[in-house]
Amino acid sequence: MLLRRLARPLLASWFVTEGLDAARRPGAHVAFARPAVDGLLAKTTGIPRPSDGQLRTIIQAHGAATALAGLALATGKAPRTAALVLAVLTLPIAAASLPGGKTADAALTPELRRERRDRFVRSLAFTGAALLTGVDTEGRPGVSWRLAKARQVASARTGAAASGAVEHAKAVVSH
Repeated sequence: MLLRRLARPLLASWFVTEGLDAARRPGAHVAFARPAVDGLLAKTTGIPRPSDGQLRTIIQAHGAATALAGLALATGKAPRTAALVLAVLTLPIAAASLPGGKTADAALTPELRRERRDRFVRSLAFTGAALLTGVDTEGRPGVSWRLAKARQVASARTGAAASGAVEHAKAVVSH
């Protein structure tokens, strides 16, 4: 449908631009992610704190994966899979953008608080859009329907074969 051919590249454009930005210029992304990573690791034990270089590499790889999945969605190459991958890849961004509570947010300026909130809402919105795109079957039967139909056909064949064997046995016995 024409609408899908237009909507998918439009949706993918955000993922591609964000992914390329993270892959090419990870500095701002590292600064944004560092408090979330440190906060998460403070709650867990045994996981060492990644260095800025390691975090930079993780963010660049995440950005490259996001851009590639966005390009796949935009070009229609496995669009459902690409959309579901994008939904999963957006979750860390949403998690890093979560409001930190009153004590953590008190240290932020109102502008930074608003930016974090906007990024959080935007990440949730794009995750939802990617999930919807990922489950869009384009009017064709989905995998679950196809499996149920295959089971139904196999059951019908087995039942028909069994009833055919019974009829054949009755015919042999009657002769």
